Order: sequence, then C-alpha cells, then structure tokens
Amino acid sequence: MNKLVAAFALSSAFLVSSSCHRNPITGRNQLTLVSEKQVQTMALTEYKNFLTTNKVAPATSSDAEMVKRVGNRIAEAIGKYYSEHGSPDALKDYHWEFNLVESKEINAWCMPGGKVVVYTGLLPVTKNETALAIVLGHEITHAVAGHGRERMSNQLLAQGVQIAGDVALGSNPTTVGIFNQVYAPATQVGVLLPYARKYEYEADHYGLIFAAMAGYDPNEAIPFWQRMASLGGQKPPILLSDHPADEDRIKKLQELMPEALTYYKPAGK
Repeated sequence: MNKLVAAFALSSAFLVSSSCHRNPITGRNQLTLVSEKQVQTMALTEYKNFLTTNKVAPATSSDAEMVKRVGNRIAEAIGKYYSEHGSPDALKDYHWEFNLVESKEINAWCMPGGKVVVYTGLLPVTKNETALAIVLGHEITHAVAGHGRERMSNQLLAQGVQIAGDVALGSNPTTVGIFNQVYAPATQVGVLLPYARKYEYEADHYGLIFAAMAGYDPNEAIPFWQRMASLGGQKPPILLSDHPADEDRIKKLQELMPEALTYYKPAGK
C-alpha cells in the first residue's frame, strides 16, 4: 500500500511540475491541466445558452452602447499591454463580445475567449462610465490571467481526474461539472477559497492598469468599491462574494494607485 501511495504521490508531483506554466503578464507560475482551447470551446457553449435564456438589452440602448464602448476600449488596452510586454499573440483566439443583460443582480463576468456580460443591476452602483471600466478591467483580468483554468486545474488534480486531449474535457461528466462550478455565470468567485483572494488582488492590480490605459481614471476604483461595500449586509452582491475584506481591498487599491496612474492618459489627450 505504501508503494502505491508513493507511486501516486510521485506521479502527481510529475504532473504538477510538467503542467505548471509561467503567466507572461503576472509572472506567476500556474497549474494548467486544461488548455485555453478547451475552456474557450466550453465557455462559448455556456455563453450562447446564457444569452438565449436571458433578456439581452437592445444593442441601440445608451447603456448597452456604453458597455460595448467601455469593453472595446479595455480590450484594446489589454492587447496593447500584452504586445508591449512581449506577448502579442497571447490573446489571438479572443473574439470579444459585450452584452448588457437585464437583471437586478449586481454582477458582471467575462468568459474565456472574451465573452463579457454586464447586468443592468450593476449600473446604478457604477453610476458612471469610469467605474464601469474599473469593473470590466477587473473581470476581464480574471479571464486573460487564466484564473478559471488554474482553479479548474486544481480541482481536477484534487479529484484525480486525468485529461487526455481536447475531447475528454467536454465529454467527461466530472470535468463538465467542474467547469460549470468555475465558469457558470451564476458561479461565485469563492471556489477554492485559499486561492480566491490571490485572484482578486491580481484582478484588482491589472484591472486598474488596463482601465488606466483605456483612458479611464483609476482613482474611481476607490469610491466604486466603497459603494459596493455599503451594499454588503447579510447578502452581499455576487461581485463581492468571498472577496477580500472591504477595508483590505481599498487599502491595497490605494497602494496600487501610483503604479496605475503611470499608465493613465485621459481619452482624447
């Protein structure tokens, strides 16, 4: 039995070491047992299903136009950032889409591949285009930084699930279930809690930079998150679920602000 345990431990260690890749932007090593192609394929299916079962705001509405405008500016900034840091092809398979969906939930999310949804319930809290850019920069960072893939990989490893090629992920009920836990639109960010805050701080950090590069004042992050904190109560918005404590997040944002401001150039200037 001890030999079997040792053999399993050895094979797991080899799997982890051979599946760790350095993120080109954050510089952090990440466990990636699943490929970007795999998660993008499944995400596209989930995204299409979501749009067919929820009410999408008319593309001609001023709020929907704002979501697309902000989203496209953030996406352009991210592309520029990656190019300037030696990874011009990192997002070559991203095909950006931005939709506003009518819902009272205070939430927004980005699927792998660049499929972004904002809920109308978020807009009374963002109050302005700049705060919306703060949120989209944050949510899109989760996708481009591979946070979902890393979370999914950790769950696969914990459950001893073997991945054999691109087909296995979508045909294995266990892997589909793990995918849905991580990526389903209703998912709360706190899956794999020991890692959640690390992801959140990373999303705050680079989200500020991307918003600033897109021409939005990153200082708006402070009053926005203060407004979000004031909505907490017994049932916080999904966007706050299992996130860092409000005071910790705001303190960290203030620490990150000088760096973010070096990237800030108001639009049109």
